[in-house]
Amino acid sequence: LKLTVSNSCTKVGPAWYRSLVAKLMAIRRVPPTLPTALKARCLVRALRRFSSNDLFLPTDQFAQRHLGPLPADVQEMCKVIGVKDLNELMEKAIPATVRRDQPMDLPDGELGEAGSLALLKDMLSKNVVAKNFIGMGYHGSHVPGPILRNLLENPGWYTAYTPYQAEISQGRLESLVNYQTLVCELTGMEVANASLLDEGTAAAEAMAMIARAVNSKAKNQFFISDSVHPQSIDCIKTRAEYFGMELVIGDHTTTDFASMDKLCGALVQYPDTRGRFNKFEGIADALHKNKAYFIVAADPLSLVLAKPPSEIGADVVVGSMQRFGVPMWFGGPSAAYLATSKKQVRRMPGRLIGESLDRLGKPAYRLTLQTREQHIRLDKATSNVCTAQVLLANMAGMYAVYHRKDGLQKIAQRVHGLAQLFASEAQKAGLCVSSTAAFFDTVTIETPKAKAVAQALEQQKMNVRVLDDKTLAASFDETHLEGDIKSLVGALKAAGAGSTASNLAITVDGKLPADF
Repeated sequence: LKLTVSNSCTKVGPAWYRSLVAKLMAIRRVPPTLPTALKARCLVRALRRFSSNDLFLPTDQFAQRHLGPLPADVQEMCKVIGVKDLNELMEKAIPATVRRDQPMDLPDGELGEAGSLALLKDMLSKNVVAKNFIGMGYHGSHVPGPILRNLLENPGWYTAYTPYQAEISQGRLESLVNYQTLVCELTGMEVANASLLDEGTAAAEAMAMIARAVNSKAKNQFFISDSVHPQSIDCIKTRAEYFGMELVIGDHTTTDFASMDKLCGALVQYPDTRGRFNKFEGIADALHKNKAYFIVAADPLSLVLAKPPSEIGADVVVGSMQRFGVPMWFGGPSAAYLATSKKQVRRMPGRLIGESLDRLGKPAYRLTLQTREQHIRLDKATSNVCTAQVLLANMAGMYAVYHRKDGLQKIAQRVHGLAQLFASEAQKAGLCVSSTAAFFDTVTIETPKAKAVAQALEQQKMNVRVLDDKTLAASFDETHLEGDIKSLVGALKAAGAGSTASNLAITVDGKLPADF
């Protein structure tokens, strides 16, 4: 085979052999630029398929059930669009700079469904499942059993969402109204959507929304606090570049907002990426005097205990609802929210559910303000209902229904109490705790060798966040236990994270400071 492919399938062996190899190369879509050894490997797999005894092949192969086009259909479609075959179509459609010129190293397709699942489970078993204390808007959560069985694993909820057919979607629409109501009560805002992709894109959408509300030619600057989660900052940078918006990223505590007359708005985090609560009333007043907007990215679980952003002057509030009963998965997906005032409702991105009357005069739920939708406004749309994480929004809403207000308060108090306990035990162990007062679930530790300590903890299957060369952060959620606190403190001390210990007493009571 190596000899054959090195001679382009034309100079070795009898005619039937050359013809067979050529057909196999076409079937496997082997690029002519592929190295000889890899070409031979692809052809060996194809030869096995031709020579194996069909009697002993798995009976649950996917290809038999795949309702794809027949070879004759593919040939006819290629003829109509003016290409010789699918390879030529791919060459014309996909730029050479991004086109893969090597076949993927995949099984030969004869494993069957059960064999493929077994192979995938074996591959997944090699992942290291560690105890996470990273935070940054991603937290462990317990999915209540009824929500797991009846929503997440129920095709009636997780299959294609049909909001334009309200007559068959009343249950899901009512659940989304619950979600919108939950967000409004947590944030103190007048109206909320249901929902958006994630916190970073929700913040970018908020920037775009306020740009539509002001004269963006005269006010083309947008401020981002450097204490906002870094992934949100990166997302906004990308959107701002194509939106023609100049970003100003800095310390919100030292920025003179009153003198920034080209500012259309500012974004802060509450609590911030280091876990701290800050007072923002002065910032909101300065922005409003310049007719700019104040955007707050808020953790919804912290809002169960803390003052709502509406009381600190927020015009728009965004955030992720992931920790409301949605698994962390591998970093997503999870629903985000955006809440604002009613006067911004027509500029608002995302799906909005409202209550109307059906033909019999009875209350019924439906999508409202559909003129914002992409299929109507095309490139000027502010909403595309298909990409808004409806299943996960419904899970978050049902999580609140399941636990009720008192249950959510207990979860939030417990999470805050775990953070307080960690800060207290860390101080007793001789660690320098810089978070001593206004924090919720994240505590920072000062150490001269932060990266080395984090690497040492990784070896013990514990993940903490490295903020900089001298600062670590540990974040807590409802899945953590008291034993996790002791293990983490002990691991930090053993790794040499000790420094000049702070002496402030930390009360472990699950209560936030009165100012917040």
